[in-house]
Amino acid sequence: MPPSTGSRVLVTGSAGHLGEALVRVLREQGRDVVGLDVQSSPFTTVVGSITDRDVVRSCLRGVSTVLHTATLHKPHVGTHERQAFVDTNVTGTLALLEESVTAGAERFVFTSTTSAFGRALTPDAGQPAAWITEDVTALPKNIYGTTKVAAEQLCELVHRDHGLPVVVLRTARFFPELDDRPEVRARWADGNVKANEYLYRRVDLRDVVDAHLVAAERAPDIGFGRYVVSATTPFTRADLPELGRDAAAVVRRLVPGVDAEYGRRGWELFPHLDRVYVNDRARDELGWAPRYDFRYVLDRLAADEDPRSPLARAVGAKGYHCEPTDVYTVG
Repeated sequence: MPPSTGSRVLVTGSAGHLGEALVRVLREQGRDVVGLDVQSSPFTTVVGSITDRDVVRSCLRGVSTVLHTATLHKPHVGTHERQAFVDTNVTGTLALLEESVTAGAERFVFTSTTSAFGRALTPDAGQPAAWITEDVTALPKNIYGTTKVAAEQLCELVHRDHGLPVVVLRTARFFPELDDRPEVRARWADGNVKANEYLYRRVDLRDVVDAHLVAAERAPDIGFGRYVVSATTPFTRADLPELGRDAAAVVRRLVPGVDAEYGRRGWELFPHLDRVYVNDRARDELGWAPRYDFRYVLDRLAADEDPRSPLARAVGAKGYHCEPTDVYTVG
C-alpha cells in the first residue's frame, strides 16, 4: 500500500465479498478506512450509493486511496434492468472518479472482471483454448460485462484528462456460490469444480486483496494500467491445442499426483478447456505474488485441509439478493 500509514482509504462495496476482505486487511494494518455501501455491515462506515455525489464527496474527505469494488454483478443480470447496471457501474464509477479528482485522491483502483472478455472466450469445440492476456479485445456478452468495460474506459479517460493514477484489475471468479450452469452442477461436485478452475479461471480472495494493495502502491508510477488477476496457470501457449481436445491429459503431465488425489475423492478433471487466463503482466509490473494455485489446492486437499485462504473462509458466502435466486445465496 502507499507509504503513508496515516492516509485514509475509501473502499466502496464494503459489504460485499471483496470489499469486506479489503476492509478486514486494511484494519489489520492499522489503516484509516472508510467503507461505503448501500447495505449496512460491520465493515461499512457510511450507508449510501456511489451514484449520490453528496455521499461520495463526504466519504472522500482526507482520502488518498480509492479501492472501488462496488458494482452490480453477473448474478444480478437476471433480476435487474439494464438501466440499473448503467446507473451503478457506469454513472456511479464516473461520479467516484470525478469526485476523487476534485478531492485530490492520489490513486484509484477499479475492480473489473474477466467477464469483459466475453465472446473472446468461446472457441469452437475441439479448437485450441484461448490464451487470455490484457491484449485480447474485450467482447462482452451481457450488460454486466458491457458496463464494466465502459467503466474501465471512463477510468482511462479521467486519467488522461486529469492525471488521476488508475489501475484496473480484471479479476477472475472468486465467488463461493455453486456454478450457475446446471450441466456443470449435475456432473461435478462443487469442490471439484472450484479446484479445476484454479487451472485456468479462478483466484483466491486473499490473492485478489493483495493485487489491489500492490496496485494502489504502484498506481502513481504506472499512471494507467489494466491487469488480469487470476491464479497462476501451469499451462503455456504450447498446451493450447491439446487443452481444447484433452485437457485432462495435459494436467496429468504437468501436475504429478493429480490422479491419486482426484481418484481418492471420486473427482474428475474437465475434459477440455476453452480459455486460460494469464497473470504474467500483473506479476511482472505490479510485483503481485499470488500464492493460491492449483498445486497449492491439490496439496491442501491431499492433507485433508480446506484449500481456501483463511481470509476467504472468514468472509464466507454473502449473497447478492434479498431473496433466494437460482444458485446464488441470500444477501
